[in-house]
Amino acid sequence: MFRKQTNLALMKKLAGTACFCILFVTLCVLQGCKKQSTNLNLPQLADYYPTQPGKVFIYRLDSTYLDVTYTQLLVSSYLIKDSIGTVYNDNLGRASYPVYRFITDTLNSTPWQALVTYYITPTTQDVEVVDDNNLRFIKLVEPIVDSFTWSGNSYINTQTGTYQYMAGWNYIYRNVNQPYTVLKGTVDSTVTVLQDDNTSPPGPFDPSNAFQERDYSIEVYGKGIGLIYKDFLHWIWQGGMQQYDPYSYGIRLNLISVQ
Repeated sequence: MFRKQTNLALMKKLAGTACFCILFVTLCVLQGCKKQSTNLNLPQLADYYPTQPGKVFIYRLDSTYLDVTYTQLLVSSYLIKDSIGTVYNDNLGRASYPVYRFITDTLNSTPWQALVTYYITPTTQDVEVVDDNNLRFIKLVEPIVDSFTWSGNSYINTQTGTYQYMAGWNYIYRNVNQPYTVLKGTVDSTVTVLQDDNTSPPGPFDPSNAFQERDYSIEVYGKGIGLIYKDFLHWIWQGGMQQYDPYSYGIRLNLISVQ
C-alpha cells in the first residue's frame, strides 16, 4: 500500500512538473514573439511612397535620345513637375491616385506644358504604378529590408514586342534607411531599389561589336517624400548596321523641391 501511494504521489509530482514546464515554455514563446514584434519596427510602404493629393514634386529631367541617324545617344535637360490628383477607385475597387506630369525648360522661362499622366495604387502589400504606356510596375513591396527581391515587371508582357528587355528583372532593396543626396539636398532616410544592371556582352561600349545591349534601372525613395531619384537607360547597338535600335532611350530624374 505504501509503495502504491508513493508511486501515486510521484506521478502527481511529475504531472505537476510537466504542466509547469509546458506553461513556462508557452509563456517564453509568447513573450519571445511579443519582444520580436516590438523590436522588428520595419519601415512601412507609406513611409517611402506617401500619396497626398495636391503634393507637387519638381525634378530635373535628363532625357537620353537618339539623333536622326540613330548613331549617337544625345541628352537634353528639362524641368518636370508631378502633381498628385484626387483619389479614385480603379477597376478593382482600390484607391488610386493620378499624377499629372508637366514639362518646361531648365530655366522655367516658358509655361508648363502637360506631358503625361500616370497612376499610383498603394496596397497593404505593395505600391503599383501604371505609366502612360499602360505598363504596370510593382515599385515597392513588403517588407522593406536590405536584399529583399521581387519580380517588379511581372504584370508586363515581356515575351514578345518592345518590352522583351524587361524580362527577368529582379528588383532588390539596397541601403535601407541610409542617406542619399539629390539636388534638393541630403535626405537622411532613403531606400534604393536596384531594378536591373546588365550589359551584354559585358564590358564598355565597343562599336565593333556585332551586338551589345545595356539595361540599367534604379530608383531611390526618401522617407516622408517619395521618389527622389531615378536613372533608367536602355540601348541596343546593332553592329552590322552601325546604329542603335530605334527604341533606345534613357530617363534620369533628380528631385529639386517638394511643395
